[in-house]
Amino acid sequence: MTTPLLFFSFHRSILACLIALLMGAVAPGVSAQNTLLEHIKKTGKLQVGFSSFLPWAMRDKQGQWIGFEIDVATKLTQDLGLELQLIPTAWDAIIPSLIAGKYDVIIGGMTITPARKEQIDFTLPYSNSGQGIVASKALASSLRWPEGYNSPQVTWTCRRGATPCKLIKERWPKAILRQFDDDNLAFQEVINGNAHASMSNEPKPSFMALKFAAQLFKPTEAILDGGEEGFGLKKSNPAALKFFNDWITRNKDWLKTRHDYWFKSQDWAKRITP
Repeated sequence: MTTPLLFFSFHRSILACLIALLMGAVAPGVSAQNTLLEHIKKTGKLQVGFSSFLPWAMRDKQGQWIGFEIDVATKLTQDLGLELQLIPTAWDAIIPSLIAGKYDVIIGGMTITPARKEQIDFTLPYSNSGQGIVASKALASSLRWPEGYNSPQVTWTCRRGATPCKLIKERWPKAILRQFDDDNLAFQEVINGNAHASMSNEPKPSFMALKFAAQLFKPTEAILDGGEEGFGLKKSNPAALKFFNDWITRNKDWLKTRHDYWFKSQDWAKRITP
């Protein structure tokens, strides 16, 4: 889906000047024509990879993309006078697709981890979050937290390739783990009574526990494995990395305001439910 934005020559000039200033950060021997910033300047658009994940990015009742990440990507491109091209991508393919050049940057709530930093570069953090858990009242209400969830008789669910899958394997290794391409499918298995518990980025577990109060509960209110999120870039783009870092630094107050809207309220819920 492409979101058209006005592309004023004034903004084009600003972008050209910023790129010219930042070209000094390009590593020796790297051609300017091959840098990410030069590519963006030439095409006049920013291609953003992301994955559907409430409230980071989701469809509203009209089928349009909304969410914290969409707000961030939209403001970023507006500030640069660029066209925004949103490219939804399965989570387990999001880093390989960036490396393959299918888009310019990941803006998708990606937690900065040592393993991921071996594959791609990250900007400064622009948000922070952690993992929460919901469990089935029908299957898990009698289980002791947390030791009761580490059993071959217990089934966990998670979104394939996301941090919760790794954490569940580490903390509850005896349990069965079922992985799904979509986060909503992982929760639905617990709602339907086919799995005992699911882990995901907050605030979605809390929202799901409220929305499906008859089926779900939270065995703990603790935020597990808190982390920070950054934009993801292909390696060897130092000028682009500095460019995005500068934008994040300038917009810290705005980023906090939008993060609070999406993560500390449900004012937006009516936009996605009938």
